[in-house]
Amino acid sequence: MKNDVISKNTFGFLNKLKENNTREWFLEHKKEFKVEENAFKEFITLLGEKLNEHDDIEKSKVFRIYRDVRFSKNKTPYKVHLAGSFTRAGARLRGGYYVHIEPGNSFVATGFWAPNKEDLFRIRKEIELDAQEFRDIINNKTFKDAWGELKGEELKRAPKGFDIAHNDIDLLRKKQYIFTREFTDKEVLSANFLDTINELFAAIRPFFDLMSDVLTTNLNGESILD
Repeated sequence: MKNDVISKNTFGFLNKLKENNTREWFLEHKKEFKVEENAFKEFITLLGEKLNEHDDIEKSKVFRIYRDVRFSKNKTPYKVHLAGSFTRAGARLRGGYYVHIEPGNSFVATGFWAPNKEDLFRIRKEIELDAQEFRDIINNKTFKDAWGELKGEELKRAPKGFDIAHNDIDLLRKKQYIFTREFTDKEVLSANFLDTINELFAAIRPFFDLMSDVLTTNLNGESILD
């Protein structure tokens, strides 16, 4: 049977890794890590199957435990969390899903974490023209109950070429358009955690549908796809 829950053993290993974040300790406990990594991969596989019941997922990914320390002041060699992501299929479907499992700091995220400059400009131009549909979605009660407020890094002033006095400058200043939902350890370890994540990701669909439409059309509403 595939693994459809996050176990206490996974949290136990991550806690021990946090206390013993050295290559020597990790090598001694690598077999234990592989057990937990494989269980998490099975969890991600099952979540992907559920996502495909209401979306079109092109690929999933489980991130490596090894940290890139080249440009970091923190030289500990290993991450103290497990994480996976899902990419929607093709140029017509935009947005992605992310799952982060860490004792005391578990969350899921979705949206547009690092849009390229062309996509960011297109989103801003759409908001500049008319942000009402965008606001209707993110302010919808059902949507907000699931995801809360729009988050993401933002500029201190208006982006180049946009009016600082624009009524929607709060949205125009955004560099990211993301939503996150945090979970307690008890919630992560519950039997229905996988279903909870799946339901949350399904709830983001109105936002993804709008953004996919924006990013696959020009300002006249004409498709830019081949």
